Amino acid sequence: MPHAFDALILGSGAAGLTAALKLAEHGRVAVVTKRERMDGNTRWAQGGISVVVDSEDSFAAHIKDTIIAGDGLNDREAVRICVEEGPARLQELLDIGVHFTTDPEDATKLDLTREGGHSARRVVHAKDTTGRSIAEALVATATAHPNITFFEFHHAIDLITRRRLGDRRAEDRCLGAYVLDEKTRKIEVFRSKVVVLATGGAGKVYRYTSNPDVATGDGIAMAYRAGCAVANMEFFQFHPTCLYHPAAKNFLITEACRGEGGILRRLDGHAFMVDYDERKDLAPRDIVARAIDSELKRTGDPHVLLDMTHLDPDFIRGHFPGVSAELLTFGIDMTTTPIPVVPAAHYCCGGVVTDHHGRTGLSGLLAAGEVTHTGLHGANRLASNSLLEAVVFGHRASVVATALLSEADDVADRSLATTSVPEWDTGFAVDPDENVLVAHAWEEIRSLMWNYVGIVRSNKRLERARSRLALLEHEIREDYWNFRLTRDLIELRNIAQVAQLIVECALQRRESRGLHYTIDYPKRDDVHWLRDSIVQRGSRG
Repeated sequence: MPHAFDALILGSGAAGLTAALKLAEHGRVAVVTKRERMDGNTRWAQGGISVVVDSEDSFAAHIKDTIIAGDGLNDREAVRICVEEGPARLQELLDIGVHFTTDPEDATKLDLTREGGHSARRVVHAKDTTGRSIAEALVATATAHPNITFFEFHHAIDLITRRRLGDRRAEDRCLGAYVLDEKTRKIEVFRSKVVVLATGGAGKVYRYTSNPDVATGDGIAMAYRAGCAVANMEFFQFHPTCLYHPAAKNFLITEACRGEGGILRRLDGHAFMVDYDERKDLAPRDIVARAIDSELKRTGDPHVLLDMTHLDPDFIRGHFPGVSAELLTFGIDMTTTPIPVVPAAHYCCGGVVTDHHGRTGLSGLLAAGEVTHTGLHGANRLASNSLLEAVVFGHRASVVATALLSEADDVADRSLATTSVPEWDTGFAVDPDENVLVAHAWEEIRSLMWNYVGIVRSNKRLERARSRLALLEHEIREDYWNFRLTRDLIELRNIAQVAQLIVECALQRRESRGLHYTIDYPKRDDVHWLRDSIVQRGSRG
């Protein structure tokens, strides 16, 4: 039997659960998450959430910093919305029990830190584990809500739309999703009046990433296949400081370390950021990542160093207990030893195109969080604006979704309830006989993306990536339809799709701006390219 809910949320991070909690006041909500409900990018966010709460700060300053970091490509209305609605969303997090760090001299005030690109202290944090604190509070509140049902270890495969079902008599509309139950290996139908896409990012498309294993771009790929526009995928942010250690998989060293006085040095001790930007170690992430990349290529060193040893040890341990404890497991005492770091894929600034209320181009489908392109980030995300975007647009999407629930109940839209959705047809699919083929394809995609579509690009590299990805896509398509679906095969299909979208957007943009730097067009071009790079199914060249 199909599952039937008023609202279907795909993803259990900050954006998805913000929407879920508000929609649960108006109907029954399913939250589908492909691992456990706490698994996602939100829990790994270390730095904080940027919100104007200090009387010496201002909305205007936060807006200006966001647009400077975004290299002028931001949607200014999206920026204004996020900045001005931030305090209200922060209060809601406080109301559900998020324990943000307070000022050591005045417990009635929140402690504020500063990160690269910010002109003031406006990053609200819970020590250096802000994401985990937010995720725990949201998950606990959602788990306790009687109208919310979690489906863990359920992997969304594709959106169900009228067009997919062959119904072209009316406007296309999202009706739900086909979902793999990993434990039973059955593919289930989830019907709903409204779907909110909150599946997070796509860092696993690159070999080196700060993202957890779940970040495979599933929502972006599903929405693209359903006909939604995708924009600005070329702007993939590489976090400058990921731990370089053979035993470390994807451990991020928060930007707040530099915000509190950390200095980037070459292995010979030279503090090199002074050679690249007047803001030195507080420059935005794109500048810092390119500077590190340049130094590594020039010197041949395997990593650079983030030095905090000149700071008070008690201050370091008090402000960064999570980072400090984790580094000690690798034998590194950050109070006495500089931290070896390298850049790693961190945040997707592009995604599914939405309006300022989370609406996509497909009726019945909303989106919020990293899966989207709202225009907030422009060509580069300002530090700690990601959690802000998640809660602001998670809230805004819930407002529209609530209205859609009423619309779906209206007599004029009874066709939504009567449209027949068939069960998933496995055909003659068999179990994969050589899982090594999936593993090899996965590694090949991630390696070619790192080598050809990384921090510095060229037309030659991008064209080579495009041709190799096309061959891989053909092979993956054959495996997808011939074999019974597994999580690995679904994710492989999605990262291949996302990789192609990144390459296509990068080839469109004939300039260097923000996170997209190409040696063929090294200058920014506001005359021709102060616009988004948009790709939609059937529109690619």
